[in-house]
Amino acid sequence: MTLDKTKTTAKKKVEQVNAVVIRFVGDSGDGMQLTGTQFTDTSAMFGNDVATFPNYPSEIRAPQGSLYGVSGFQVHIGSVEISTPGDDLDLLVAMNPAGLKTNLKAVKAGHTIIVDTDSFTKKNLQKAEYETNPLEDGSLENYRVIEVAMTSLTREALKGLGLDNKSIVRSKNMFALGMVYWMYGRDMKHTLDFFEKKFKFKPIIAEANSKVIKTGYFFAETLELIPNSYSIAPSTMPKGTYRIVNGNTATAWGFLAAAEKSGLELYLGSYPITPATDILHELVKHKHFGVKAFQAEDEIAGITSTIGAAFAGDLAITTTSGPGLALKGEAIGLAMMTELPIVVVNVQRGGPSTGLPTRTEQSDLLQAMYGRNGESPVIVIAASSPADCFDYAFEASKLALEHMTPVILLTDGYIANGSEPWKIKSIKDMPDIKPNIITNDSEGYGPFDRDNDSLARNWAIPGTPGLEHRIGGLEKNEFTGNVSHDPLNHESMTNIRAEKVKRVENYIPDLTPEYAEEGDLLVVGWGGTYGSLHSAVRDMSKDGYKIGHAHFHYINPMSKNTADVFSRFKKIIVCELNKGQLSFVLKGKFNQYDFLQYNKVQGLPFSVIDLKAKFKTLIKED
Repeated sequence: MTLDKTKTTAKKKVEQVNAVVIRFVGDSGDGMQLTGTQFTDTSAMFGNDVATFPNYPSEIRAPQGSLYGVSGFQVHIGSVEISTPGDDLDLLVAMNPAGLKTNLKAVKAGHTIIVDTDSFTKKNLQKAEYETNPLEDGSLENYRVIEVAMTSLTREALKGLGLDNKSIVRSKNMFALGMVYWMYGRDMKHTLDFFEKKFKFKPIIAEANSKVIKTGYFFAETLELIPNSYSIAPSTMPKGTYRIVNGNTATAWGFLAAAEKSGLELYLGSYPITPATDILHELVKHKHFGVKAFQAEDEIAGITSTIGAAFAGDLAITTTSGPGLALKGEAIGLAMMTELPIVVVNVQRGGPSTGLPTRTEQSDLLQAMYGRNGESPVIVIAASSPADCFDYAFEASKLALEHMTPVILLTDGYIANGSEPWKIKSIKDMPDIKPNIITNDSEGYGPFDRDNDSLARNWAIPGTPGLEHRIGGLEKNEFTGNVSHDPLNHESMTNIRAEKVKRVENYIPDLTPEYAEEGDLLVVGWGGTYGSLHSAVRDMSKDGYKIGHAHFHYINPMSKNTADVFSRFKKIIVCELNKGQLSFVLKGKFNQYDFLQYNKVQGLPFSVIDLKAKFKTLIKED
């Protein structure tokens, strides 16, 4: 079966739109992540700007049809700049009643819902806690509902192919994808090629998925309930080669680039934990680049093996999420005490304890800043989007290696699992990384000899003749490295370690606000809230508001001009997906300013609509 685009577009009206927000929802086994990913990749190859937000249930095998077992994938595509996965939905594809019930409130009035009517059985309606069938009781009259017997039509399309019923039913997600491809003028070729590659050794599965997606496509083409399709032009982006990446993949690649630029081998010691595990999965694929990956038996083994790798001269990484960061606290103090360069990646999730492992939150900032015994300062930085996870993984490595101290890199579940276009970088265009390694004792070696500017200690690799030395968790003499319990020496070493981290401010860029550089309101954020805050401030700036956006990537230390930026605005509001942790830090450092707060702790990102309403209220109060 071939696709005749001329015939397809001639039949019905094509409406031009700048952007669209689509969400696919269903049971974990309905393939919503695959469906959303294929639509995203196809749209990106067409040239649209995209941003995604996968949403997983925390239970591995949640009961089928249950409200808490719904899996979703949201994608925002457009011909304009796309910075977030979007707020309200233009299209909801619901494969079962539970998916409809948990996501209906996100659909714009008058917009489209596609449902698989075969799933709206009495049993599934009860599981979704419906007293009546929403397809029959008038509760959906404010939406354009397209009812399709997807399961039955999928069975019909695959009749005689020889597949068992379970395999047939699992293909119905491709029927839905085919319909959405037609509605938004997407070409099926990329997905058909994907089937051929993925199921190379299972050709009957490739054939089944190909048949079903084509069936869905042409069903939508002929369905009278869909009066028009939509056209979204390619986006205008800087020239270059792009690919879609999620934050975890970009983080892994940033470390690979840092290992190449530093000339060191990359070591990862990690214990699997949601949502950080995919960094481990990605790095394991690259042993040909000299990557050594160790899946440890627990979080403590993961970081202590990383400290050993740093002592031996590797670029040493460990990855975790909030509960794991708590377990790593003592060992981070050891790395700080021994002044060894390690990078700790914390992909934040909802807490406390096990909390919301598949939801996003920014609740680990204070733990990263202060969650160790004793005076134990470390460098803390944060990535703000899926693509720039690459840059800040690279930057975290550079800071650790050049300043000889641990660096905590904060990402979160939102940007770790979300994806967007990333312009591929050439390693030759990236800054050099110069580890403080010495190779001889021509001037007499001491383990705590330091660079005069950065205070980074010299790094002697074990086994280098003449550079034998002692380091450890007991306090050391400032000059010899021998164990010392002298009170004045301890105070001196404590001050040196703190000053070393503070001097990093001389090596990081200034804080530069977006849009207004002075005015009525400065919106302050950090980490994965960037896209939402940027979009809200951009829209209000276009409307004439004197509003700026300052986003913190460097949190300890902060940029030297931070106070100057604050001084140029009448009001400052700090927006966080927690109860006010950056606000707490800022109030301690800059108590001359009044920091307003806007907080959300729901396991979900900010809504641009809600942000704009809050910001307008604050400005009007003057």
